[in-house]
Parts: sequence; structure tokens; C-alpha cells
Amino acid sequence: MGVITFAFVLAAIYLVWSHLSKPRRALPPGPKPLPLVGNITDLTAHELWLRAQQWAKQYGDLTYLHVFGQGLVFINKYEIAVELLEKRGAVYSDKPGLVMAGDLCGCENMVAFTRYGDKSRRQRKLMNMALGVNSVKQYNPLLEVEAHDLLRRLLQNPADYVANLKRYAGGLTLSAVYGYQARSNDDEFLGLADECVDILSNHIASGGGIWPVDVIPALQKLPDWAPGAGFKRKAAVWKAKMEEFVEKPYAYVKERMRDGSALPCFCTTLLEELQERCSEEKKEAEQIDPQRDFDIRWTANSMYSASIDSTMTTVSHFILAMMLHPEVLAKVQEEMDTIVGSGRLPTFSDRASLPYLEAVMSETLRWGVPVPLALPHRLMEDDFFNGYHIPKGTIVFGNVWNMVRDPAVYPEPEAFLPERFLEPADELTAKRRDPRNYVFGFGRRRCPGLHLIEQSLWIVMACMVATLDISKAIDDNGNVIEPTVVFDNSVFRTPAPFKCDIRPRSEQSLKIIRQVTEGSA
Repeated sequence: MGVITFAFVLAAIYLVWSHLSKPRRALPPGPKPLPLVGNITDLTAHELWLRAQQWAKQYGDLTYLHVFGQGLVFINKYEIAVELLEKRGAVYSDKPGLVMAGDLCGCENMVAFTRYGDKSRRQRKLMNMALGVNSVKQYNPLLEVEAHDLLRRLLQNPADYVANLKRYAGGLTLSAVYGYQARSNDDEFLGLADECVDILSNHIASGGGIWPVDVIPALQKLPDWAPGAGFKRKAAVWKAKMEEFVEKPYAYVKERMRDGSALPCFCTTLLEELQERCSEEKKEAEQIDPQRDFDIRWTANSMYSASIDSTMTTVSHFILAMMLHPEVLAKVQEEMDTIVGSGRLPTFSDRASLPYLEAVMSETLRWGVPVPLALPHRLMEDDFFNGYHIPKGTIVFGNVWNMVRDPAVYPEPEAFLPERFLEPADELTAKRRDPRNYVFGFGRRRCPGLHLIEQSLWIVMACMVATLDISKAIDDNGNVIEPTVVFDNSVFRTPAPFKCDIRPRSEQSLKIIRQVTEGSA
């Protein structure tokens, strides 16, 4: 370990020397760095977005830090995020290169880790083809079935709402991506998917996702048995598991297509299009097949990890908001009863007639903000903005948390006020106010599955409002239990499980849920 530590220190000194030896240009303001290590003590893995909000108040629209010479920029204002991450997307759309996550753990082909270039463009094109604003409507019947099944499971075991939400998000994604229907909580594919998401979120990305080998790539050449090479042994296990999850569901859907039993899904949509192209271009089929097949396989797998955390985080915040604000739940239930009635469950055809529910969903996205600092971009060449130099290689974060807490746009930003989205506004103001323009990322790295996620969130909220009452839990002595809300995830603002009371609104609600889920288990 002594040799590795010494090598790490030498590499750090070299990086800092390289950083300091560059021509001095005006960098954006930020907290004062320490010699050599930079701003390492200013960063935290716990709710970094709160600290980034403080920096925004102190230093303005852009905040600059560096750690061992690696530049970090936080964009604190929406208009600047649009200017840099969207209008200048050609140079702001790369991703940080991570040896551990990418090369060693085999995640380099996942959408979230793919470097900007031909591969990332191919992946985005595939996702837009199958999940674009027009294409996503084909998944509506599936979304409704999965939402109904969630209601059934919430009523069977309301205390374990987290497991039920995880089952919903995982089962929905497996259905939408692979046409695979999970039949139980211990389903093989659900278990494999949960294990891989856990590896990705809580192991590979632990501590911010930066490993010593990311700073000193030469460490990957260490023999597996060498002292300090434990990361290589872990990576080998994780890589095998990640590849298993890439291959098994994909093999399943291709087998179903061969025997004619495949259900419509992301993979079938793209594979059928591929088959048609190959039949029309017989001479080029051998060249087209391998690359296209590879891209579909990895893009499909990427959708699971991209959607499950966003879905679980947002629905958890919805439950929390309804519990803390019973007046909002009562108002949205009144709208639901007036428009839909008590004889059926809401469908997507009701969406345009439920404006207050739409406002509740918008406020949940703003108030809960699932990814407060968005996913990082990497600047591919030197850039200048408002007199500031932003060096090539800088890692750039969109400070979404600060944007959706801007009191000039959202008065009383800490309050849960759906009514703010019902106030009259011109087109520009409405766009500026819509949290969907923030919470799904920016520019060419904006979440391409956002339309499917957004649709799934709406139908779940609609069905829960129609059939469930959500309130604070009561202990054995009849006392109200005030929820303790903790955020442990360093990337997603997912609340840790909290106590709540979820129960059917009425016997009629129970009857309808039983009717629509009859035969499912």
C-alpha cells in the first residue's frame, strides 16, 4: 500500500502542477482552495446540493472549484444552463472518463457512462425512436396495468411501500423494455436487476464514484493478487454480474420473437426495425447486424438503472407531500371524484381534464427534485462565458436544486404549493416555471426516457389519488408519528423509508381495485 499511496501523491502533485502552470485566466468565483488538494474539504457526499446552493448565494451564477487540479463548475441559473449545456452542447456533452466504472466494471457502454461521440449519438437515436413523445403512447396500456398492480400490492402490504414501489418501477421497466412480466417479488430478473442497481449505486458509485485508479490509471495494471488490488477483484465480480443482466433479458426477448410470443416493447420495436432494414439491404446486413444489435442490447439495459431511481424518488416524494399536506390531497381527490367518479379508475384519456393533479405532479417534481445536481457533463475544449475561462476537461454540474428554489420564479420555494402552476403565464414564463425543463437534465445528455418516466409517474399518482388515503402513521397509543426524513443517496434525492398510513378510501375503492387486478398476483 505504501507504493500505491506514494504513486497517488506523485500523480496528485503532477495534476496540481499542470493545473497551476497553465496561463492564469479569470476562472469563475468559488471557495478558496487549499494548496495541492484544492477544494477537497469543501465537498461532501451527503446532500452536496445544499452546499452548492450556499455557493450560489455567495458566488453567483457560476461556481468553480478544483480537486487535485480537476476543475468542477456548478451552473446555478437556468438561463446559463441553457446557454452552455444546450446551445453549446457540441462541447459540453461529454461524460467524465472513469476507469473503475467504465473499463473495469464494464459500464462504459451504458448510456450514463458513454463518452460523447458516435456511440452516444446512436444510443440516443435508438431511445428517441422507441421512447419519443409520439412513440411512448404505445406503452400506456402497460403503464395502466402496472399501476393497478401497484395499488393491489400497496393495499396488501402498505407498510412496505418502498418494496412495492421498487417492484413497480422494476417490473414496469422490464415490461416496457423487454416485454417481460414479473410474477412475484422474488422473480429472477427482478432480483438480478435489483442486485445490479445496488452494485451501480452503492458500490461502484460510492463516495462520488471516484476511485484511486481513476486518478492513477496505471493502477489497473497491478496483478490481481497484489496488495492494494482489491478493487480489481471487486470489479471482476461486479462486471460479470452487470454483463449477466445485459445478456439474460435480451436473450429472453429474442427467444420470444423467434417463437412468436414476444410482447410489444422497446426491444421488439427496434429489433423489428433492424430486421426490416437487413431484409432491404441484404448486402449490408452482416455489417449492420453486430453494431446495431450491440447498441440495442446496451441501450435497453441502461434504461433500467436510469428509470428506477427517478421513479422511486418522485413517487416517494409524492407520498410524503400528500401525508404532510392533507389539504392538497383532499383538493386533488375532489377533482378526481368530479371528473372520473367512483365507478372506475382514471386513464390517460382523463389527463387533460385533471389540471390540479397535473399541478400536483409538477410541484412534486420541483419540490422533490430527484437529481438535484443532474448528471455531470465534461467540457471538451476551453470555453469562455461572461469574461470567465472554463478550462477543457472541467466537469460541469447543472445545479437544479438552486434553480427550482429560485424565489424569483417560485415564491415560497420551500413550500409545497401546486397552485403556483395554475397561475396565468405567458409562454416564456410557463416554460421557465415547468420543472420538467430542469429535472430530466439538459441538452444532448437530457434523459431520453423522460416521456416514459413522466407518463408512468402521472398514472401512478392518478390511481393513488383515486383510491387511497395517505396520512401520518399512528402509534399504539394513538399518537401521531411525525415522519423522519433522511436523504442518504449522494446522487438521487431519495428519502429513506419513513412511516406513513396508506389505506383504501372506501369499500368502493377496494372493489374497483379487486376488479381491475382480478387474476393478477
